[in-house]
Amino acid sequence: MIFQHENSFEVKEKIKKSLVAILPIGAVEAHGPHLPLGTDNLLAERLAERVAQRTGAFILPTLPYGQVWSLKNFPGSINISNESLISFIYDMGVSLYEQGFRVFAMISGHLGNSVAMKEAARKLYADYPDYQIQYLFYPGVGKVTEEVREAKSAHSSYFHACEIETSYMLYLAEEYVDMSKALAEDPQIPMSADITPTPWEEFTSTAVLGNATLATKDKGEKIIEIAIENMIKLIEGARDGIKKAE
Repeated sequence: MIFQHENSFEVKEKIKKSLVAILPIGAVEAHGPHLPLGTDNLLAERLAERVAQRTGAFILPTLPYGQVWSLKNFPGSINISNESLISFIYDMGVSLYEQGFRVFAMISGHLGNSVAMKEAARKLYADYPDYQIQYLFYPGVGKVTEEVREAKSAHSSYFHACEIETSYMLYLAEEYVDMSKALAEDPQIPMSADITPTPWEEFTSTAVLGNATLATKDKGEKIIEIAIENMIKLIEGARDGIKKAE
């Protein structure tokens, strides 16, 4: 259900029935020559659509900007501070709670938003302990990712415009991918980048962290479908817990 398409006369009863609001969160940032600036928005939106269809959740309008400090100097990137994101998410969460939602699931297409989402969730939980807030970023896909990956990961925890994220796009938003421009990169990310503020232009000129030429739709499907199943289980589990407590 698309929240912004509802009307004020009917939405109250629908909220009582659903209880779940999904907020797609993305970013606008460089993703190499083969993927668009709004890659993270597209991924979050397409994931949210599939999860909502199977959970009866409402999809909120996408929050299209994120914390992209590391890539803010690349052409096209738009950076929002963590402090701004925390405040925005918290205020939205309060409003949703007051409207009757009891499960607030954020589906992010951008890892850089994780700190803000987690902090906002903690603040909401502190003020509304009966509120289920989830910050979801491809949950439970570590094993299958390693199974389908052909190229070595450029980093132990994050990925970007590479074999994996490009495969996600080929599965969820293929019409926005230009594989003829895909790059095979091997950035050398220093250990210090994990413990100090490090703009990415210090180790990449393309924002591609790996071999995007190895991306396939099949790889994307294998990973994304597991992520979707896990998100559905988490959301439905949270809603079931609320209904049992009533």
